[in-house]
Amino acid sequence: MKDNGFSNINNEADLDILKRFLFEDLFCDDPTSNSVISNNVSITATIIAKEAGVFAGAQEANLLAKIMGVNITKCIRDGEQFSKDAKLLELKGSAKSILALERTLINLISHMSGIATVTKNIVSRIHSAGLSTKIAATRKTLPGLRKFEKKAVIVGGGDPHRNNLSSMILIKDSHIQIVGNIKEALSRAKANSSFTQKIEIEVNTEHQAIEAAESGADIIMLDNMEPRDIKKTIDKLVKRMGREKIIIEASGGINSDNAIKYASTGVDVISLGSITNSAAPIDMSLELKKNKKVKKSKHN
Repeated sequence: MKDNGFSNINNEADLDILKRFLFEDLFCDDPTSNSVISNNVSITATIIAKEAGVFAGAQEANLLAKIMGVNITKCIRDGEQFSKDAKLLELKGSAKSILALERTLINLISHMSGIATVTKNIVSRIHSAGLSTKIAATRKTLPGLRKFEKKAVIVGGGDPHRNNLSSMILIKDSHIQIVGNIKEALSRAKANSSFTQKIEIEVNTEHQAIEAAESGADIIMLDNMEPRDIKKTIDKLVKRMGREKIIIEASGGINSDNAIKYASTGVDVISLGSITNSAAPIDMSLELKKNKKVKKSKHN
């Protein structure tokens, strides 16, 4: 496929973000390494998984290494499952540079891999149950890390949902409270938005869901509703107007333990804040060995 130039732009944007991550650790250099390690020392380092998981962050690892002048000679692919003690990355370069890079690199890829692992686990269990419900993230992400956390969700087989407020129109209960009612909120949204934008509305009762559907919502989010109430609401919607043009999403209080119950109600999408804001990072460590100096031949 022909490169449209956007990949280079994205790489440059990522480089700027990753440089700031490194700067946080290298604010005033590294007096420890500077005082005990010579400039000409070269090492080979391997990042080892201390537990099984799904890898995410290959591109980010390569960009971080590039910034520090370190070579990544081996790296497993995004989405690849690995076992405990697996070798995830191999780095070669200056000892000082690799030690300066170590913590930022492991922090990011362990966090991304944790998100990808949790997402993959839920997606796999839903598919194994014979269900087609999509698993989606939310905007419950850490400031500065959203792009990487959403990418990790995609690597794990999930959907990123909204990347930011501009991604789509999502009328929440606070909007309805300010405007006055669902019908008026949807009417204003339709009047003041492009036909290209989908309009989603958050409701928490069967009555509100029907009102939203009849008022022309494209997506209805059933928020903080129990699975049995979601099932009843969907059945009522089908009887009243069918499901062909409406996407039903469930959100609120959903996690890896109860996701199957919610998926079994017949919703199209489940959105979980827990896959980004509560996923435990995968434990990783760095092992290194000092590279031998090549002796010059006397005949050279």
